[in-house]
Amino acid sequence: MQIHIWSDVVCPWCYLGKRRFERALAEFEHRDVVRVTHRSFQLDPARPRGETSSRRSMLISKYRLSEAQVVEMDENMEEMAEAEGLEYHLTDEGLTGNTLEAHQLVHLASSHDLQDAMLERFYRAYFTEQQSLFDRETLVALGAEVGLDPTEARQALERDAFVDAVNDDLNEAKLLGISGVPFFVVDGRYGISGAQQPELFTKVLARTWDERDAD
Repeated sequence: MQIHIWSDVVCPWCYLGKRRFERALAEFEHRDVVRVTHRSFQLDPARPRGETSSRRSMLISKYRLSEAQVVEMDENMEEMAEAEGLEYHLTDEGLTGNTLEAHQLVHLASSHDLQDAMLERFYRAYFTEQQSLFDRETLVALGAEVGLDPTEARQALERDAFVDAVNDDLNEAKLLGISGVPFFVVDGRYGISGAQQPELFTKVLARTWDERDAD
């Protein structure tokens, strides 16, 4: 059974959705035959690489919210994350930017069977440790922590390796009508939008398995 998950590394709902899905998968009787592939999505693909800005200022501008509303939204998100065993620190010092190079390294990691580890490390670095995911040296250092060769990672970014793979993911998302993430495609049969509760993932996994048996 194939599960494809579109997400962005700076999306708080994506980290939350990943953890909720994993809870459901851990209880799924046939989890050993489930293959999960993480696909790239960019919340702000037009932003120049290397350019950063305040995450909260971006939210205020994008959604026309007051600073107080964004602070309240961040606090609510931190509470939801904590309920899933995650530690978020969404402060006014957080930055946002173009995530293309982070996605390139997720694809590189995939070629070494380290995709999930790389994505998990990026999430923790950004949401828990407040590290930047927008400069190459930080990305390379985080890659090394999960087992990527620093020289290979740095060269991949310098040569724009895996940019085509990232763009393929983005284009497929457009074809599927995906406009927000996380988005889960279960065995090509069902699409699940958002960080749903584990119970929904459980139901869809079971239904998909039953339909596969009936085919």
